[in-house]
Amino acid sequence: MLARARLRQEEHRGNPVSDELASAPEVDINDERAVRRAKRQALIDAGINPYPTRSEVSAHAAELERRYASLGDGAATEDEFTVAGRVRALRKQGKVCFIVLEDVSGQIQLFCRVNDLGDAWGLLGQLDRGDIIQATGVVLRTRRGQLSVCPSDVRLLSKSLRPLPEKFHGLTDREVRYRQRYVDLIMNPDVRETFRKRSRIISLIRRYMEDDGYLEVETPMMHAILGGANARPFVTHFNALDRDFYLRIATELPLKRLIVGGMERVFEIGRQFRNEGMDLTHNPEFTSMEAYCAYSDLDGMKRLTEGLFKTIAREVCGCAEGHEVITYQGQAVDMSGSWPSRSLSQIASEVVGEKLDMDTPVERLRQVCDDHRIEWQDNWGAGKLLFELYDELGEGTIVNPTFVCDYPEEVSPLSKRKDEDPRLTDRFELVICGHEYANAFSELNDPIDQAGRFAEQVTAKGFGDDEAMGYDYDYVRALEYGMPPAGGIGYGIDRMIMLFCDQPAIRDVLLFPQMKPETISRADIEAQVGGALGHDAARIDTIAADSVAGASGSAEGKGTMARLESGLSREQALDLLKKYNEDEFHIQHGKTLEGLMRHFAEQYDPENVEFWGQVGLLHDLDWEKWDDNQLHTVKTAELLAEAGADPALAKAIQTHNSDVNLDLPKPELKMEKVLFAVDELSGLIQAAARMRPSGSVTDMPLKSLKKKFKDKRFAAGCDRNVIRMGAELNGMELDELLEAVLGAMKAIAPVGDYNAKPTDAAAE
Repeated sequence: MLARARLRQEEHRGNPVSDELASAPEVDINDERAVRRAKRQALIDAGINPYPTRSEVSAHAAELERRYASLGDGAATEDEFTVAGRVRALRKQGKVCFIVLEDVSGQIQLFCRVNDLGDAWGLLGQLDRGDIIQATGVVLRTRRGQLSVCPSDVRLLSKSLRPLPEKFHGLTDREVRYRQRYVDLIMNPDVRETFRKRSRIISLIRRYMEDDGYLEVETPMMHAILGGANARPFVTHFNALDRDFYLRIATELPLKRLIVGGMERVFEIGRQFRNEGMDLTHNPEFTSMEAYCAYSDLDGMKRLTEGLFKTIAREVCGCAEGHEVITYQGQAVDMSGSWPSRSLSQIASEVVGEKLDMDTPVERLRQVCDDHRIEWQDNWGAGKLLFELYDELGEGTIVNPTFVCDYPEEVSPLSKRKDEDPRLTDRFELVICGHEYANAFSELNDPIDQAGRFAEQVTAKGFGDDEAMGYDYDYVRALEYGMPPAGGIGYGIDRMIMLFCDQPAIRDVLLFPQMKPETISRADIEAQVGGALGHDAARIDTIAADSVAGASGSAEGKGTMARLESGLSREQALDLLKKYNEDEFHIQHGKTLEGLMRHFAEQYDPENVEFWGQVGLLHDLDWEKWDDNQLHTVKTAELLAEAGADPALAKAIQTHNSDVNLDLPKPELKMEKVLFAVDELSGLIQAAARMRPSGSVTDMPLKSLKKKFKDKRFAAGCDRNVIRMGAELNGMELDELLEAVLGAMKAIAPVGDYNAKPTDAAAE
């Protein structure tokens, strides 16, 4: 039904705004955005700017509530104030209108009367929930006890063209809340409070560090050499120097240069960038604080940490001194008193029920790992095995703040070794509720030792470890001038905010967490800019193409797909695979890819499940007889043509080798991109399954797969860069791809689960 978006003329006859609205073009009253746009245009036509430059505020809602708390019901004052904010509710009753106005401090009612407002009364009919207005009037309390401003003037400051959601907080799709944080903040006071607390906590950290004699400094965001941590970096190009730089992954090395230079206590709060996955506690862009103190050590870092966390608990969470107890996700966390320091081996011993340490034979440690279904590798020593037992079984049992100390050198290659036992390092991690919040070291200051460790990192990089550091000549040169003994510590600020604000996920404490690009259609663009540009299709197409989100979010593969025919039956395809492949491994790999492609085709292209199954089955048809990267899939096309297959089958198969042979077609269809992603990753998953006591993918946790992915020495033949390219092709984060393909492998088992060991029952 079409109707005119207009005010009731009998109420507003003679009002210029109403007159303009009466002549407005017809709009669908069920299209609220169209109605609001019509109101905006009517205001402009009436000579009223819906987005004026100047505004005024002389009081906030909470301030008026405090000042007039004792004002009696029905009492009025002559005190005039100007308030401004967003309209959260609006209700008209004849010649009276009640508006709930919300500003940064809270809400206050506007008690609007036609006789008080005069010509401005007509504006009220143009208002909608979400509009931002300014009102000037006296303070009174209604007979029902509601403190109100009774305006003599109302001005529109910003016309809202999108309606606010009715019940935003109840949405189960948290991604919408993270993506549209502005709406989340409007609708949810508790979210606003979380970010107010975040600001207070960071300000408090700065004051605490400065009061303790630390100097805040700023170091470069772009580094020519990767260092300070083991992490995959983001790379950017510096045009003026015509060379690539890394976005920093840590601030450690620049800060320790300052210790060399005589700045005895320094700290920096800032953003770090690590090109890795996202989960509940990780975001590629995050905030950390690193601090370094000359002539200090681990004990100094412990005292610093205890004092900092207790101060936040008292000043932000309201705890009493000596009783710093907070609640995190239903668990009471007691921060009072002195925090215990416990060795990593002690915690591992307690959870397995026997004494374990660096002197425990490797064979026994391997057996304990097997008993607890923890994977291990042949090249792991006692230190790595102990760490895995602690990491898998012990860390999650810790609730109250605990300094976990004595990390094996095997898992802390850049740490200073303990004098009394060089197999261990002078390092601790602060663990609370099963998560790490700080990492501290007695800093390495021997330039010869440091140079050797950098050299080892370069060797690791040569073996394909893209998280390894580079050789930093200048940093070693700085150490050669002499660096005093120093303690250093790094804090995950975002995790600290999660803890003190009782939030379960890192995205809940980041105003704008990293998200996959949103799918924006041409129609979305046209609805936004059509009124500004007219209906110039070419210009709208240009704008849509320029939209980064639209360019990367085409919702590929989910529309209607053309029917694809392979020209072969499944039996013919399998016979062809066996004809050119005698190695059972190659046949099993083909069947694995067949199962995975069928699994994903059910989701992305259900009309062509059989076709994509054969693509997976035959994707490596030529590999055994023609083990050549350039010929790979080229020979497959010849073999398929001889067998009478449709050319579409060969074309789809060839796309998965297009990164090696640039003459081959690139993946375009969604399922071609799936093939590219799952081929290499399925091999890594099967290799990881082979290390498990069960040999099966069915009981493999995602955490285990992530560890194997990061360990470049494991299944070194599986190209991690190809797997990352597969994630990017499919518009997925790496962790999302790992989870999706691991889930698919479990779903198609026993197909592809050929390393699974028989159960006792089956063996009998």
